[in-house]
Amino acid sequence: MHETFLQQAIDLAAENAESGQGGPYGAIVVQDNRLIAASGNKVTTNIDPTAHAEVMAIRLACQELHDFQLQGCILYSSCEPCPMCLGAIYWARLEKVYFACSRHDAAAANFDDSFIYDEISVQPHQRRIAMLHLSLPNALEPFDIWAKKSDKVLY
Repeated sequence: MHETFLQQAIDLAAENAESGQGGPYGAIVVQDNRLIAASGNKVTTNIDPTAHAEVMAIRLACQELHDFQLQGCILYSSCEPCPMCLGAIYWARLEKVYFACSRHDAAAANFDDSFIYDEISVQPHQRRIAMLHLSLPNALEPFDIWAKKSDKVLY
């Protein structure tokens, strides 16, 4: 069954690439062997650098299931998820991910995200895009308010 769903993600990626609708990536979300959501990469069509196939499929699945967590769901991706998509996968709490191509296959096709993997271990102020901490007196106020809320929805 996993091969069938993964083949659907690959077919979606191929259709996406051929139609010019976005990059050569596809992803689907499945729950209890039922397709919940599917998307190709929409970075260029949506003019959105976060519109990777995995993120789009996660967004659609959350809308379909009316939940911001996808526990019990499996994501099938035509390619190993990039660092951004990996973060989204963990935040969505997917059960498992199956992928076809590796990040090295993507790099060979000029989709190399190894520099992002490398940047994660670099101190924020030393990254290629400097990330500079500014200490403001009330910086913790949003967290303090959140901590005191009795009706918060944890995620």
